[in-house]
Amino acid sequence: MPTEFPAASPVPSQPPDPPADRAERRRVGVLVERRSIDNPWIEARWQPALLVPPIPGQTDWSVVAEGPGWTRYYAGSAEIALFPTETENYKHNLDGGSPCAYVILRPGAPAPGMRLLCVTVDPGEIDTHAEAGDDVIEPLPLPAPLALWIDGFVARHHVERPFHKRKRDRADPEALARRPPAGGEHRHD
Repeated sequence: MPTEFPAASPVPSQPPDPPADRAERRRVGVLVERRSIDNPWIEARWQPALLVPPIPGQTDWSVVAEGPGWTRYYAGSAEIALFPTETENYKHNLDGGSPCAYVILRPGAPAPGMRLLCVTVDPGEIDTHAEAGDDVIEPLPLPAPLALWIDGFVARHHVERPFHKRKRDRADPEALARRPPAGGEHRHD
C-alpha cells in the first residue's frame, strides 16, 4: 500500500488552471464499511472508515476485507483542494483539537449502491451537503502528512481579516407613518 498522499495531477480532459489559481490539491483514497443492521427499512449502514494514500490500479468499490455482517471497500480516490480564500476554515479545522477530513457518500449509484462524492477539509462546505438529505457525511481523522500540508498552506496564504462591527442606520420615524393613498383621495369609513 502506498505511504504518500500525492499532489493531484491535472485531469487530461480539462484545460490547465489559469496561472492566478493558487489552489493546491492532493489525492486521498477512502475505505468505506458496509455493516448489515437489523432494521426493517434499511438493509445496511454505510460509514467511511479510513483515509489512505490512493492505491494505483485498485478498482473503485473493490472489497479489501470482509467479516460476519460487514464488508470494507476501497471506495476510490478523491481530490482535496485548498483555496487561499478559505484558509480561515482550514485554520479552524486544524485548531479544533482533532483535525479531520469530511467524506461525503451519496446513495443511488450502481452496485454496491454508494458513490464517493468528495472529501473536504473545509467545515463550511459541509453545510451545503447536509441539506441534500440522503448524503452520508462523516469526519475522519486527518493523517499527519495531510495535516502538515494544510498547516503549511495556511501559513503561506492566511491573512487575518479584522472584524468590523457594522453600525445600524438610525430609525426613520416617518417611514412608519400613515400616508394618504396615492391619488390624493382620502377614504372615509
